[in-house]
Amino acid sequence: QERLVESGGGSVQAGGSLRLSCIMFDGKFSAHTMGWFRQTPGAEREFVAAIPWTGESTQYADSLKDRFTISRDNTKNALYLQMNHLKPEDTGVYYCAATNPYARGLPSRRNDFPYWGQGTQVTVSS
Repeated sequence: QERLVESGGGSVQAGGSLRLSCIMFDGKFSAHTMGWFRQTPGAEREFVAAIPWTGESTQYADSLKDRFTISRDNTKNALYLQMNHLKPEDTGVYYCAATNPYARGLPSRRNDFPYWGQGTQVTVSS
C-alpha cells in the first residue's frame, strides 16, 4: 500500500517562498502520476498541480501556474512543489496525492487520486 508523507510546510511572510516535499513509501513511485492539492480555510480541497509518471509535462491550476512549480525526482521517490511570491490566500493544508500506477493522461480531479498524504500546513502572513 503506497504511503505518502509531506514535509516543508511552515509559516512565511507574504512574498516569501516555500518548497514542499512528498516522499512515497511502499510503492513504485516512478509508476504514479503525482499531484498537489490544497485546502484553504472554508473552501473545498482544490487542485494545485500534477506531473505524470513520465515527468514529461505538468499541469497547474490557472491561478497558480505563474508562482508554483511541480517537479519530481524518481531516483529519490520524491515530489516537490516550489511556491514563490506567496500570498495570504495561499494559506492552507497542502496534500500530496498519487494516481494508480501507469494512469493515462494528466488528471486534476480528486477522485483520480486514490492515495493521499496527511497534509502539511502552509501559513502566509501579511
